[in-house]
Amino acid sequence: MFEIIRDSMQKNGLISTMSKPLLEINQLSVDFVQNKNITTAIENIQFTISRGEWVAIVGESGSGKSVTALSVLRLIASPPAFYKNGSIVYNNKEETIDLLTTGMQQIRNIRGQKIAMIFQEPMSSLNPIMTCGRQVTEAIKAHLSMGKKAAKQKALALFQQVQLPDPERLFYKYPHELSGGQKQRVMIAMAMSCQPDLLICDEPITALDATVQKILLDLLQQLQITHQMALLFISHDLGVVKKYAQKVMVMYKGKIVESNTSDIIFSHPSHPYTKALLACRPSMYLHGQHLPLVQDLMEELIDGSIIAKTYHSPALKYTSTIAPISKTPILRVQQLNIRFPIKRNMAGTPIAFQNILHNIHFEVYTGEILGVAGESGCGKSTLAKAIMQIIPVENGSIYFNGMNLSALSSKNKHWRKEIQMVFQDPYTSLNSRQTIGETIVEPMKVHGLFATPSEKKEHVLALLEKVKLNPNYYSRYPKELSGGQRQRVVIARALAVHPSLIIFDESVAALDVSVQAQILNLINDLKNEFNFTGIFISHDMGVVKYISDRIMIMNKGRIEEIGTTEQICHHPTSAYTQTLINAML
Repeated sequence: MFEIIRDSMQKNGLISTMSKPLLEINQLSVDFVQNKNITTAIENIQFTISRGEWVAIVGESGSGKSVTALSVLRLIASPPAFYKNGSIVYNNKEETIDLLTTGMQQIRNIRGQKIAMIFQEPMSSLNPIMTCGRQVTEAIKAHLSMGKKAAKQKALALFQQVQLPDPERLFYKYPHELSGGQKQRVMIAMAMSCQPDLLICDEPITALDATVQKILLDLLQQLQITHQMALLFISHDLGVVKKYAQKVMVMYKGKIVESNTSDIIFSHPSHPYTKALLACRPSMYLHGQHLPLVQDLMEELIDGSIIAKTYHSPALKYTSTIAPISKTPILRVQQLNIRFPIKRNMAGTPIAFQNILHNIHFEVYTGEILGVAGESGCGKSTLAKAIMQIIPVENGSIYFNGMNLSALSSKNKHWRKEIQMVFQDPYTSLNSRQTIGETIVEPMKVHGLFATPSEKKEHVLALLEKVKLNPNYYSRYPKELSGGQRQRVVIARALAVHPSLIIFDESVAALDVSVQAQILNLINDLKNEFNFTGIFISHDMGVVKYISDRIMIMNKGRIEEIGTTEQICHHPTSAYTQTLINAML
């Protein structure tokens, strides 16, 4: 009984786990200086984290969340970063260290062992030429002085803890051979390997489905309690923050505008910006409703103060356009099976396989958006790549407008114009050496659209306007854009050839709630204007529920069930589907 009372008091911030905080950030300000231009990233922020405390930072992209986290471990190059004032104090059991002024050798000793970090993008954080197992064992050997065999056993135990399937096999896999969710779990295993005093989590669950999210968050919570580990948790998933964090800080334009216990932030928010963030969640709205944006709910005055605005939710703006069942579907997938070789003989001939998709059979009707949901590794993205003919199909058929795609000649490009894909990570799916204009023009050149360069440019500028990007973005490069802006570019590129079917693969997974609402509204607006059919793949059941006319649930490479959004979300026939719905936070 005492433990229950103690945990409740800690969650509500009524007691601290020790008299001296583990981490103290005092009046910290960070500027970025480039070509005599000064941009303030964070301004006079102040907070503490105690041992065993879960502290979350929420806010839109560009609010300063990641800069705050990266500053703790001195992971921002200086220059261009300039720490104008403030301190970051780490109170070790033996000594007190100002992380901003201490030597780099001491920082290296602290990184990974005392303070660890799970980065936002696992693909760019993992070494592509090293196996996942080797990357984790290197961290263990560096900080815990273990031998090769002991380090491997610990790494395998960590892989099991984070629910990686077949740890022994994945130990020898390279990052590109894993799904997005599996790569993220490798990163989490690496960060937890030395049981740090403080674990910094920068959007650690964006690539994970709801059930795996819950498993890993429960695991982090268990470590937090067992080892008195503190967490600095950055997330755009307000449901997760509400359930797990003890204290929440809301950041806006580099400032902490509100800080309180989780219960108070979510039940009685005081700042207009906090209220606006909470009102943007797609799960709060019906299919067909226009999602409000932060700027619809608040206004920033000339003096910098913020006031709430009265918002009147419009009537149902979008209507379902599912074609009657009697009509010919635009896409029909029949008895599709896909397997990948996992072992080869000396001659290179595959002798063992892993089955990825088993007897997949479904149809997509003209004008609808079919949502595809399921756990990480269940085959969602593999299915999308099979439809796009990016990966070979072992047996089964994929018919598009009556054409068997597998039987078509590789020289037949017409159908490729008709099916486009918006990939999961907009940054890696854009060529960093091409301007935005060149990126969108390229598919027009491939398919011979528009006669002259001026016509192509005119069409690109019109598309940029459609996706609500300024025309001057035509000459910019991907690195100059935010995540939400890059996602708009990828959508514009998909629309450039006027496709009949667009596949959205986790296209809003890494976006904060406000930008997510913008993209979902944009998809609905563009669907109404261009009249395309959509397949929307996501692990977020709240988003799938909002955007989809019908939903298909996948589990371990099979279709668990398929039906209207109403049927799936309110009357599921599968226990697995019910688990996914229950995991919506």
